[in-house]
Amino acid sequence: MQLSVIILAAGQGKRMNSDLPKVLQPLAGRPLLEHVIRTARAIEPENIYVVYGHGGAQVQAALPHESVDWILQAEQLGTGHAVMQAMPVIPDDHRVLVMYGDVPLIRAETLTKLLAATDDDSMALLSTKLQDPAGYGRIVRDPGGGVRAIVEHNDATPEQLAIREINTGLMSVPAKRLRAWLLNLRNDNAQREYLLTDVVAAAVIGNCRVSAVVAGDAEEAMGVNDKIQLAQAEAGYRQARAHELMLAGATLADPARIDVRGEVRVERDVFIDINAVLIGKVRLGARVKIGPNCCIRNSSIGEDTEIHANCHIDGAVVGDNCRIGPFARLRPETVLHRDVHVGNFVEVKNSDIGAGAKANHLSYLGDAQVGRDVNVGAGSITCNYDGANKWPTIIEDGAFIGSGSMLVAPVRVGAQATIGAGSTIAQNAPDGELTLTRAKQTTISGWSRPAKLSEKDKEAAIDGALQRPKSV
Repeated sequence: MQLSVIILAAGQGKRMNSDLPKVLQPLAGRPLLEHVIRTARAIEPENIYVVYGHGGAQVQAALPHESVDWILQAEQLGTGHAVMQAMPVIPDDHRVLVMYGDVPLIRAETLTKLLAATDDDSMALLSTKLQDPAGYGRIVRDPGGGVRAIVEHNDATPEQLAIREINTGLMSVPAKRLRAWLLNLRNDNAQREYLLTDVVAAAVIGNCRVSAVVAGDAEEAMGVNDKIQLAQAEAGYRQARAHELMLAGATLADPARIDVRGEVRVERDVFIDINAVLIGKVRLGARVKIGPNCCIRNSSIGEDTEIHANCHIDGAVVGDNCRIGPFARLRPETVLHRDVHVGNFVEVKNSDIGAGAKANHLSYLGDAQVGRDVNVGAGSITCNYDGANKWPTIIEDGAFIGSGSMLVAPVRVGAQATIGAGSTIAQNAPDGELTLTRAKQTTISGWSRPAKLSEKDKEAAIDGALQRPKSV
């Protein structure tokens, strides 16, 4: 049977106390709904239909990259009514999987099990077991293990209240059967809504087999309705990603203190210290060491590289056996070849740094092409911006840039050239030569340091200075 997925995402989420629709609340840096769509796509359905309502334009605008069919539920009249809105475009020979835009931790493996429990003449529900099921609808099974009913908490007998298995709302149903059951839904209940759970009763009455597949982890079926539950979902997501990294061969100093907000791939024997934040697509090569409090976004880190504490790496490609930080920043379009050292309080942007090069202290390299085995002294910067345009600096192989040097781009420093400390270089420096710019050093005999003035004398001095004619 072909599969159509319906994701219900029309709720307002009043308990969030937020201007954002509930399904756009962020989890690991992405909207809740985006997590659900990506999981749905992993099971390869024919179509994904998102039923939207509250804040619909905002929801669609937030996810323009998602290839889904958007279905408007103009009035929010219940979950059954929401599914009705999508049914006109779903063929009878499809199977329908109903998901929820506020259940972001559901796993593709669990959905696959749910689908496997359904054929063209039966339906399956996803259930889970809770230590405290208060407030949830209980799954009542018949002697053969099939589902006989879903009993709401307020309607349950004492025996039924003792049941720990509850309904999550996710279900897999043949489209032809579902269409017929939806047409017979009624809203004669306290909420005056058309409820999807009533489909189960219709299936039982019609002698259709209803089975319940128990989710192995109750957390993955958890809905997110307020900021407390959002934080709980964030913790659950963080724990799941940490487990994946450890199974892949990473050692985590504290699995509770790592934040994964994207697709992270690690190779063997990676070590990640506390409070690391990994965002977007991140690759960590074998034996990479990440120090505490580092943030790495959309970057690839080569084998045996060590990133010391408090570094920020964004959109960079770092080669093998590099040493970064502490307190270093690599900005987008930075490429470090193997054996590069970028030290404390060094910033690199849109630059290619050759193998064996070093910039160990307090430097800025922007729009630069740095050759092999270059040494950039402390406090040196490439002056790449003239107020309107960015200009390149080229430092060729083996050059030595003395401390406190300013390289005013566009400029080229030749191979094996030496720039004397404290120089401002605005013209090309030739290969193999010492180039420097320094004013003549002067000692003024008899000079004394300024004495502290009274407030009155200080004000008079300021007034006099401000009244002097401007120099030309």
